[in-house]
Amino acid sequence: MSSRIVILAGATGLVGREILEGLLADPTVTAVHSLGRRTPATQHPKLVAHVVDFAALPPLPPADELYLALGTTIKVAGSQAAFRALDHDANLAVAQAALAAGVKKMGLVSAMGADAHSKIFYNRVKGELEDALTQMPFEGIVIARPSLLVGDREVLGQAKRSGEVLGAAIAKVLGFLIPANLKPIQASSVAQALLAAVPNAKARIVLPSGKMRRNGIRP
Repeated sequence: MSSRIVILAGATGLVGREILEGLLADPTVTAVHSLGRRTPATQHPKLVAHVVDFAALPPLPPADELYLALGTTIKVAGSQAAFRALDHDANLAVAQAALAAGVKKMGLVSAMGADAHSKIFYNRVKGELEDALTQMPFEGIVIARPSLLVGDREVLGQAKRSGEVLGAAIAKVLGFLIPANLKPIQASSVAQALLAAVPNAKARIVLPSGKMRRNGIRP
């Protein structure tokens, strides 16, 4: 594939920023259309930034691939309803619009523990989104389920998340005792895993943190 056009939702987030940088550096990618509530700080000849209302998306430009990296926390969102509106509804709306634009393959930044039947609201919403996307007629779908994410949130203007800080500190001391899928993982590693898997994906692929590491991607 020497001429790929890509749609990316969530380019200003922790993983989305890494996906964007990878796409812009890839010589086989000719254009990246970013969708977000604000314009990414990055500027590049291949980048076309679209500031959108996810509840009323316009038709999207024709493209080959889609990367969904929209996400927040209930604390930041302010309520369960606001969290669901972004993590579930907005991602699903973009996927539907991308299908109409001819997209065949997609990658999703989900979360460890995603399960539509979970009693935990966060995990249940993530699982419901995964299930909804899996039912859509993409040729290939890659779902990344990272554990605690590690990365520089301050450069994005985001506060450090106490759970991530604590998890990273514990992993430094007791990492050898923690199962691979539970160890904190760099946001850049999640992005690299998706960028490597999506272009050639067929059917449904799930990438937990441990599998991303076994594929040679450094934590």
